[in-house]
Amino acid sequence: MMVFIMRWLMPICLVLMALGFAAVEPRVLSEANLVNVATQASYLVVFAAAQMVVILTRGFDLSLGMCVSSVSVLVALVMTGIVESNPQSMTLAIFLSVSAGIVFGILVGAFNGFCVSVLRVNPFIATLGTLNICYGIASTISGGRPVFGVPREFSNLVYSGEVLGIPAPIIIASALLVIIHLILTRTVIGRGFYILGSNPRAAKVAGLPSRLYLTYAYIICSVLAAVGAMLLTARTGSGEPNLGGNITLESIAAAVIGGVSLRGGIGGIPAVLLGAVFVTVLSNGMNLTRIDGNIQMIVLGCVVIAAVFVDRIRTK
Repeated sequence: MMVFIMRWLMPICLVLMALGFAAVEPRVLSEANLVNVATQASYLVVFAAAQMVVILTRGFDLSLGMCVSSVSVLVALVMTGIVESNPQSMTLAIFLSVSAGIVFGILVGAFNGFCVSVLRVNPFIATLGTLNICYGIASTISGGRPVFGVPREFSNLVYSGEVLGIPAPIIIASALLVIIHLILTRTVIGRGFYILGSNPRAAKVAGLPSRLYLTYAYIICSVLAAVGAMLLTARTGSGEPNLGGNITLESIAAAVIGGVSLRGGIGGIPAVLLGAVFVTVLSNGMNLTRIDGNIQMIVLGCVVIAAVFVDRIRTK
């Protein structure tokens, strides 16, 4: 009975929460709002999946939000710079800017992985340091100001585009989730993440290259953050040095609420998808019912604490 309750607690809470908001504000269940919720959740689920990968190994990435900000500014600068010098090179500008964002993500992830796996720095301290490095990079290359002029073609392709009526962000996020799911369930590296988190001693006895796998986890995390940053940049139409905002908190919240254990070794794509939808519906419902933004942060914090408490009971 307890197992059943723990498994279905969050889905039931999600349904009850949506119905509760709908009782106060009927627009919550309107078709337009449901599409909006799905689109908003597609951004968050990418960041939650990124966070999940490192949480599986008993870590987390506090630098994720600032990595998003840095990539946003970098992509915007590269793209606008190329287009301004040669307006006919739109395809090249998009390709090079996206490549620059991915490479930056790889470098950030590799640095975090090196600090955690080789230097044995606690993930909290390591990623906190990287957070400040990324903040400095974003502020320096942007001058602390938004980088305007992101080509409309990029936004049309990544943000407002549709395939069979499905918004581009949902399609891109779905593709990323499938890839990460396959990595976690069908590859040696993915299974290694679970072993590292659930039983580090067994991983050592089995001869798993723990340092390499940890580095891979942080690289995957930062690359996903970079892709998510580009999705948000396409939406805003500019490179924002403060784009990361609350993304780190929300990504951890979505992962934990969905059922990813902070103790490592437990979680998957269905969990982060559930968590991302839950957080998005919660935020959307509070916005439509005109709940103050500061109160919203308090509510989110309480929900995260409650989710961690439930996780502790479940994993006893």
